[in-house]
Amino acid sequence: MKTRLTLIAAVSGDGFISRGTGVPWDLPLDRKHFRTYTLGRWLLIGRKTYQEMQGWFQPCHQPLVLTRDADFMANPGRTVQTIEQAIHLTKEAGATELVCCGGGLVYASAIPLADRLIVTHVDHQLHEGVPFPIIQSSIWRPTHRQRHLADQNHKHGFEIVHYERNQA
Repeated sequence: MKTRLTLIAAVSGDGFISRGTGVPWDLPLDRKHFRTYTLGRWLLIGRKTYQEMQGWFQPCHQPLVLTRDADFMANPGRTVQTIEQAIHLTKEAGATELVCCGGGLVYASAIPLADRLIVTHVDHQLHEGVPFPIIQSSIWRPTHRQRHLADQNHKHGFEIVHYERNQA
């Protein structure tokens, strides 16, 4: 059984995930979507993003922290040196999916191995920051879209799009 690698991210209209730290917008429905989707799953996270997310992890999460720092201790979770190692550990545990939650370097390294993207396209321009890899239509096809308009709880409109890798 293959372990699916999914990247999940919120991306500005001009292709950035943040200005360097944290999430640059407050979108309660997207946050709920992220928490619901990642609940009980194995997560692949870069060290900096992992440290920013401290206090967020639930006992049902299995974070794998991608880092070159051999002395870094993940609690909760464990460290990995490669994406392939993270996929192997996830498969070995019997899980069918590993969800990559960032940051930018981890997304860039993981996208060539990914099977699915779940991207929240935010109607906002950051103009600079940490980029998300370009979603090439020759590689990815949208399979599901859910649009949310700006409202009293959401300063920006957004669309959650699921992409699947095109079959070769």
